[in-house]
Amino acid sequence: MEQHPTFHFGGHQREPAASESSVSPAPTPTPPQRTPSSSSLHKSSIASAHGHRSSFAENLRGLPSSPRSQRHPSFTQAAIQDLLNHPPVARQHNPRFAGRDWRDIAIGELITEDDVRWVELDTSVEDASMALVKNTTSSVVLIRENATSTTPVSTFDYSDLNAYVLIVVGLGHPPEDLVALYDDIAKRAQARDSIPLRDIQPICRKETLVTLQGDEDLARAIEIFGSGIHRILVTNFQAEVIGILSQIKLMEFFWNEGINFRVIDDLYPKLMKELGVGSQQIIAVNSDSPLADALTLMNQEGLTSVAVVDNGLNVIGNISTADVRLLISAASLPLFQNTCMHFVSVILTERGVEQGKDSFPVFYVNPYSTLAHTVAKLVATHSHRMWVVESASPSPSAPSTPSLPPTVLVSNSTPSSQSAVTGTHYPSPSVPASALPGSHLSGRLTGVVTLTDILNLFARSTGLNPSDPSEQRARRRRSSSSSIRPSIDSSRASIDIRR
Repeated sequence: MEQHPTFHFGGHQREPAASESSVSPAPTPTPPQRTPSSSSLHKSSIASAHGHRSSFAENLRGLPSSPRSQRHPSFTQAAIQDLLNHPPVARQHNPRFAGRDWRDIAIGELITEDDVRWVELDTSVEDASMALVKNTTSSVVLIRENATSTTPVSTFDYSDLNAYVLIVVGLGHPPEDLVALYDDIAKRAQARDSIPLRDIQPICRKETLVTLQGDEDLARAIEIFGSGIHRILVTNFQAEVIGILSQIKLMEFFWNEGINFRVIDDLYPKLMKELGVGSQQIIAVNSDSPLADALTLMNQEGLTSVAVVDNGLNVIGNISTADVRLLISAASLPLFQNTCMHFVSVILTERGVEQGKDSFPVFYVNPYSTLAHTVAKLVATHSHRMWVVESASPSPSAPSTPSLPPTVLVSNSTPSSQSAVTGTHYPSPSVPASALPGSHLSGRLTGVVTLTDILNLFARSTGLNPSDPSEQRARRRRSSSSSIRPSIDSSRASIDIRR
């Protein structure tokens, strides 16, 4: 009998993780009701008493219609429906930032010591993974040499966990100099040996460790983030780490406090199409592809998430490295060969179980979305990117992904309502993934906008000079553990759909 690799994570109690790709549905706003004036009520009563009198509008029946009825609306119907379904959340202002220039605010004012979680190089991957799942504020744990050290030597995040899991299940693609290490890790994991973080450092993606003192101002931080760095370690005068400032935390600050910063606040009403932020160089995965393809793709390209599309390139889901937390149980092995669309339904079910209510994806915007709408979604979902979509295109596959209203939820009855981390088996769907009931058709994938893109815009709009973020993106791909790595920098089409 074939022996499956074991992660032996199942005995731990899982803490709720931060939502990355879904939020609870907001109620559709009710149009304001006009109250009739006293004069109109008086006229109505007279008409009732003396019989019906033709109105001015009725006398015009049969005349040509107004040319205004033929005008093309500035917002598409899809854009209006999207805005109604997912209105921007209310901003919560902090009075201590009122009247201050954001460039003079110290980064230490935005951080907390609760963001910092430590593990040691000799900590097992299992224990480090549990610490990562519990750290819902910064989604990273710092690695130090020993328990008395105050200096980080590396970090461990969900991208690193993804790389490790791929090796354990035999899906890693090692370069020649790491073949022996990959085989050793896989064998030790299968034998349920404890593997320390020290032994997997060569497979972890190395992101530049950037450190700033807490008294540095936000102008320096936004230049760094606009250049493509995802997090900054904040230290005190003794060089001890006292907090972690991330891109999403800074974005939350600008969203909540933007009203105090005129240059930033003036950008929010503008359309994404006007601002020209984002990129058309994107990589996606087909909904009917095995989940293993999406995980491998993120590892190879140094990505934190990929779009899931149908055969018509319509975005119907999103998978991120943070979702790997649902796969750290041996009972989750069937999910690797199941479809990406099925895993999307698992993700949404998990959100509903954790939050006690149904969830659905809000990971897309369109060219007619305002910057405020886009930032509100990024903040609400704690996502690193939003997919840019246009009007839906018919899928050439049969059966095609059903065109459903934006408010339709992915069915919670397909997978079990139990947690994947605690060892639940998720059954295979009985229909093709592209035809799963409740799959959400948002529009055709045309681009992507990231936190880096928007923070880069904020920096440039205030006279700062962040470096080209494409340099950091290329560095993350080069640091991947794969020796065979198709790159989006090649001469292929800008939208690369992996099957």
